[in-house]
Amino acid sequence: MDLDVFRKETRDWLASQCPESMRTAMPGDEYPGGGKRARYKNPDTQLWMQRCAEKGYTAPTWPKQYGGAGLDARQAQVLREEMSRLKVRTPLVGMGLSMIGPALLEYGTEEQKAEHLPRIATGEIWWCQGYSEPNSGSDLASLQTRAVVDGDEYIINGQKVWTSGADRADWIFCLVRTDPKAPKHNGITFLLFDMDQPGVSVRPIKLISGLSPFCETYFQDARALRKNVVGQVNDGWTVAKRLLQYERTMIGGGQGGGAGRSNLVEVARQYVGVSDGKLAQPQLRDEVIQHGMNDRCFGLAVRRNLEESRSTKAPSFVSSMFKLYGTEQNKSRSELLLKAMGVQMLGWQGEGFEEKELEATRAWLRTKANSIEGGTSEVQLNIIAKRVLGLPD
Repeated sequence: MDLDVFRKETRDWLASQCPESMRTAMPGDEYPGGGKRARYKNPDTQLWMQRCAEKGYTAPTWPKQYGGAGLDARQAQVLREEMSRLKVRTPLVGMGLSMIGPALLEYGTEEQKAEHLPRIATGEIWWCQGYSEPNSGSDLASLQTRAVVDGDEYIINGQKVWTSGADRADWIFCLVRTDPKAPKHNGITFLLFDMDQPGVSVRPIKLISGLSPFCETYFQDARALRKNVVGQVNDGWTVAKRLLQYERTMIGGGQGGGAGRSNLVEVARQYVGVSDGKLAQPQLRDEVIQHGMNDRCFGLAVRRNLEESRSTKAPSFVSSMFKLYGTEQNKSRSELLLKAMGVQMLGWQGEGFEEKELEATRAWLRTKANSIEGGTSEVQLNIIAKRVLGLPD
């Protein structure tokens, strides 16, 4: 289809199908994650998700047989641009779309794709990630969660930590040790299984932000079907590394957005004031402008990478660059918001603060984890040095 024709059709569809309330900034309690346990404060959140799922726009580049729209890279870019122009909310988010879905497209069997991908695209299933353990963080390959064959199933015992969204997840993609005698990278298997079973228990971890998005997850004789091994038994590290590239690309904004997408200028004008059409504080004005320029440059770099990787589709080690820079930009944005809002961004509860100000406080505190999750910034720098720049060990 001609790209101009596609743009017009996309623009018309978005204008006619997107509810007005979905053209506003997304509050934290209207997060469109989906899943069997999802509860929607705003009914339009679910309505918008359903409409986009029917169109294939929750996973626009996935093949149609798996619930996507089958768009190519240029069409997907047009869709992002038109959604941004209308300030349309993302209809569905989560690890299903950004992490395990792409990994299944690359490594999954046809049976696995047919079973899991359509349910991800419709928001039916919410996924969580079983990677880190109490003694296996940056040294992920030292993990000790065990899986032992029992007929057509595996019996799983062990513990994971920092399991994002585990308290409301339906399924987990999990790294388990299936050969304890093999070198640590070679005895790991990538396994999918249902969280709703007697052998799985979850305990949320309260963070500095006051929220509990992370959890401790325990497996005591939990069970998984052997057919749900992704890739090869004892070669799960191959799938795990690729999925981390998808995760880092997502965290850093490398899927098409860049690190920007902020209302930083508007907020600064509101709290600092304007003099002669400019922000009243020259130093803050300079920092805000520089941040915006960095956002723009980063967004263009992301777009160039998407165009250059159109043939391969899979992310590369460049994902570590996106993750490193994108998270620093996000942290910098929150620090600039703090400079602009002052004490109004230091509230926790009570009178004198608007809800959006309290949300900004918690978001600022939450950014402190950006340089840790998905692999620390130190890990990303090592990957960039070795795999991108080719520097010696």
